[in-house]
Amino acid sequence: MATNSPRNNFSFKQISTSLRIYRFIIPYKWQFMVGMICLVVSTGVVSFIPGGFGQLIDAGLPAKETIEKAYTALNSTLPPDEKLKQVEQLVLQYKNQMNPQHLKDTGILLGVILLIQAVLSFFRIYLFEYVSQHAMAAIRRTLYEKIVTLPIHFFEENRVGNLTSRISSDVSQLQDALSNQLAFFVRQLVLPIVCIPLLVALSWKLAAIIIAVLPVLVVSAVLFGRFIRKISRQAQDELAESNTIVEETFTAIDVVKAFTNEAYETLRYGKINQRVVAIGMNAAKYRAGFVSFIIFIMFGAIVGLVYAGMNEVATGALKMGQLIEFFFLTIFVGSSLAGLSESYTVLQKTIGASERINEILGEVSETHITDTNRIEPINGAVEFKGVHFAYPSRKDVQLFNGLSFTVQPGSKIALVGPSGAGKSTIVKLLSGMYAFNEGDILIDGKSIKQYNITALRKNFGTVPQDTILFGGSIRENIAYGKPTATDAEIRSAAEQANALSFIQNFPEGLNTLVGERGVKLSGGQKQRIAIARAILRNPKILILDEATSALDSESEKLVKEALDKLMHNRTTFIIAHRLSTIRKADRILVINKGKIVEQGTHEELSQLTNGLYANLLKLQYEE
Repeated sequence: MATNSPRNNFSFKQISTSLRIYRFIIPYKWQFMVGMICLVVSTGVVSFIPGGFGQLIDAGLPAKETIEKAYTALNSTLPPDEKLKQVEQLVLQYKNQMNPQHLKDTGILLGVILLIQAVLSFFRIYLFEYVSQHAMAAIRRTLYEKIVTLPIHFFEENRVGNLTSRISSDVSQLQDALSNQLAFFVRQLVLPIVCIPLLVALSWKLAAIIIAVLPVLVVSAVLFGRFIRKISRQAQDELAESNTIVEETFTAIDVVKAFTNEAYETLRYGKINQRVVAIGMNAAKYRAGFVSFIIFIMFGAIVGLVYAGMNEVATGALKMGQLIEFFFLTIFVGSSLAGLSESYTVLQKTIGASERINEILGEVSETHITDTNRIEPINGAVEFKGVHFAYPSRKDVQLFNGLSFTVQPGSKIALVGPSGAGKSTIVKLLSGMYAFNEGDILIDGKSIKQYNITALRKNFGTVPQDTILFGGSIRENIAYGKPTATDAEIRSAAEQANALSFIQNFPEGLNTLVGERGVKLSGGQKQRIAIARAILRNPKILILDEATSALDSESEKLVKEALDKLMHNRTTFIIAHRLSTIRKADRILVINKGKIVEQGTHEELSQLTNGLYANLLKLQYEE
């Protein structure tokens, strides 16, 4: 998955591909459509507010023509009686123009328009937020579901911090675009469409000034959007990288403190933080320049409008109220076009975020959530037949070239050899974590490719060297092997794993929290909880990966006793560096450079002169 590849070209194909993410709003299409109708109608209603203000002003001011006529009558050569009669008529006309009822009606009409606008805005905001919250929750769940069902090599090729950033920051970007920016963008498009014809109807001369500025603004917005998009994507990628450092540091905080590297980690985080700031300031510089350019063009046009508009009033082509209405409409159009560039930038970021999410959703899952309840019982016979394998990230380096061996059901097989020989890879291939290139792996005589991988893995249990416990209770961690287990089954598993005694010593017993804000367990206690988890799962194939390598003598004794119970009548693969732990294995496979160089029992292999196993055994005895 390429998360850092810049895309400079902005195309309709790219938009259509990115907007596929909004298929998640389909279940809420009616709420979305009603919200969109409210948005469009409220935007249209807003355009009539300037007309209401203009009428209100004209209703409250004497007409310019009345004043001019009165002035002319008073300065005419008519007899005084005739002058008085004309002035009285003009006063009556003035009173008619100052009709209080008309003024009241205009004010009421304007109030109704504002009320309609307020009600429509309320429903628009509520409905868009409803759609946004539910749709983004569905995206987060689907994205999380997709990630957890991807093959293991995906996680080896992508850092955890980048993946969590996809779920958090990228989805938040989509949510903001849907709940807020969409409304702004639509309003900024609709207002000019509605207002420009009204401007032309009021005064085509003044409207020509506005229309002349439009192409400059639109072309500038498009060109700027293409330029700023690359910078915005870089900023998001650097931010994701900083989140990765935070997560890695907090996860390995014991190591950080053990090596007193708090200053180093702070410096490392500070450097990438500075890169985020540098990219953000670079983008801000160009945004500021562009907005300043827009403001200069728009306010220059407004100055020209004021000058030309006052001339129109002076010549009688416009009433003062109409000029005020024209200015209001101009401000609406100007603010919409000025904000269009910012909305365009947000749209670019949204497209980038949706692309990254679509990249993950487009990955091929190895498992499916719907297969959770499937199970395919097996006996535990295993056969590797000429398996060839290279890691997906290092396809040019072949680890196995024709690896072959067989394992009988219920037998205990130990895998030993130097680090990097391929011991852990064998069990990962067996459980389907990796896909082999050639050959085949058979379980009960059937290729693992013919099994449903989820149903197959339900027959596997693992006790790793570094036990990972989740942040819940001990009960939840044991039940992870069988989420439907009863309390009696959990207690029985804990007892068989020699874990119940130390669990009962905690005041809250099985409900004791582990991990964050909970009790700190020792290595041996963690291992016994892991064994209890495996016992509860009741697997047919058991994998023990260095299960006792990091334990003290007392803990190792208790863990070994629990493991002996667990291995009974199960096909078991034991990976071990400490050869003393595999003396009772039915067969030992000695792996070196991806090949089985020796195999046999402990007694047989220890007698081989210059054998690898015998040399490893000798080195450990010397230690």
